[in-house]
Amino acid sequence: MSMETVAGTDTLKLARRPHKGPKKPPTSVRHDRVRMNVASIPLLLPATVLLIVLFFAPVAYSFYLGLTNLKLAGPTSLNYRFTGFANLQRLFEDGVFWQSLGLSGIFVVGSGIVLTTGVALVLAVAMQSALKPVSGIVAVVVMIAYMLPPVTIALVWFASSVPGGSITALFGNPQADFLNTVPMVMVSAANAWSLTGLAMLMFSSALRNIPSDIIEAAQLENATWGQRFFRIILPLLKPTIITTVLMMSLLSLANFTVVFLMTGGGPGSATMILPVYSYQQGFLFSDLAYGALIGNVTVVIATIFSALFVRLSRQRRARARA
Repeated sequence: MSMETVAGTDTLKLARRPHKGPKKPPTSVRHDRVRMNVASIPLLLPATVLLIVLFFAPVAYSFYLGLTNLKLAGPTSLNYRFTGFANLQRLFEDGVFWQSLGLSGIFVVGSGIVLTTGVALVLAVAMQSALKPVSGIVAVVVMIAYMLPPVTIALVWFASSVPGGSITALFGNPQADFLNTVPMVMVSAANAWSLTGLAMLMFSSALRNIPSDIIEAAQLENATWGQRFFRIILPLLKPTIITTVLMMSLLSLANFTVVFLMTGGGPGSATMILPVYSYQQGFLFSDLAYGALIGNVTVVIATIFSALFVRLSRQRRARARA
């Protein structure tokens, strides 16, 4: 048989075969996808039970207490009952509550978001180009402020803000009483002073993850420091800025100790943020139900911030995997 006959026969066989189309690439399993492993459920049960017993059950019971007539002392301290929406109606008509809600917003935005985040970002950027001894000293000082107990922070800022304190002397008026003239400014500054160390750590870590070749390429193009910061560094820090803002907001919203020990919510109600007002109603005025209801408002606000924090964290991880 000739070679031409063999070649023709092979060609005819190939022509008679059904066309299967282009070969599909082999499918691979995505290991970064969220998967549910049934075998892990027994391992999660102890943590789930603890979470229900120590968190969800107390929070649910607190929401129930907010709709009762429970008092710290008196006949309803033991025999309390469900009163429906009477406390909610009282809450909506309470002018001090709305003032407290507004002061909480000022405290969270001014102290936790603007002051803490701004100062921490400036310190983190400055430490990138500072000498190592200088940056080390600044980092130690800021972290010491973050690691101090809230009671110590409150006492330090209280002693510094009253007549004869270091802050009043720094402004050239040793007899000034800043806790009476500008109380919200002082408690906001104390809160920012205590949280700046944590925010600075987050920004410093994010700055170290920025590729150096991007900055070097901008320098070769004769970009100024401002152009490099606002057009390169700041956009790359956007996820960290959002995460930091949400975390500082949560920590500021729950900062009861510093404000209460410095001012007790005063003078008058000038620093009566929600946690302080809840404590005042529940334990100073013995109205535990109304105090619990005010605390529940704080829980709802914190839940909203927490949900935003979790959602943005998931989006950030998804973009990192993409």
